[in-house]
Amino acid sequence: MQKNQNKRSAYPLTVIGTAQISPSIQRITLQGDAIAHFGKQNEGDYIKLLFSPEGSTQLSGLEEDARPVMRTYTIREFDEQKNSIVVDFVRHITHDPSSGFAARWAMNAKVGDTISIAGPGQGQSTNPNADWVFLVADMTSLPALAVTLANLDENARGYAVIEVNEHEDVQTLEAPQGVKVIWAVAEYGDKLVDMVKAQVWLEGQCAVWCACEFDSMKALRQYFRNEKEIDRDFIYISSYWKNGVSEDGHKVIKRQDAEEQH
Repeated sequence: MQKNQNKRSAYPLTVIGTAQISPSIQRITLQGDAIAHFGKQNEGDYIKLLFSPEGSTQLSGLEEDARPVMRTYTIREFDEQKNSIVVDFVRHITHDPSSGFAARWAMNAKVGDTISIAGPGQGQSTNPNADWVFLVADMTSLPALAVTLANLDENARGYAVIEVNEHEDVQTLEAPQGVKVIWAVAEYGDKLVDMVKAQVWLEGQCAVWCACEFDSMKALRQYFRNEKEIDRDFIYISSYWKNGVSEDGHKVIKRQDAEEQH
């Protein structure tokens, strides 16, 4: 198995819980002693869910040199007693059988099902030397933002702007009192980029944490870097997906965009 992962270890896990916590979010709890070395510090880090090219979680039929299809998700919570992780999935229907593996799997997963993961990879936090923070997410990056928000200094101030599909997708988040949590609800016509730009810009050095859809990311990068002149040391900005494009296609576009930025 390690050869398939370019010598990256794969950890088999079992579904011990599944719940639709809102219209757009399916929450899966995965458990296994293979991740006993994970810790609370890995909350907010990312993992790769491993699938066969056909979308199955059974990898035994892979050719020795074949790589599994990988889909990236955030560790929302880690339970050190149970060696379990919580992963939130955006529920969406895709008619393309070659994409949507993870969402399809999550919506149909039952207790006792198994899946292997690789990772974790380190998540991004905000620059601690800033005077205030501006966090931005859509539903795909909400789990990562939630952990980032909860880990801020209790005296932190600023904004967290989050786009969700509908009002019932709004979650209660742990946040410092000085950070205003603002929800952009798509069903009401709210747009993430417009909601970000509508916030009053505060005095002092801002640290930006932003992860969302590719086109929104480009618009917000223009806003934060060019209009607000945030230095690269104080900005994390990433696209987690691109509308109408599979994750593999998005990786290619993302790589091209990164090359253009340098």
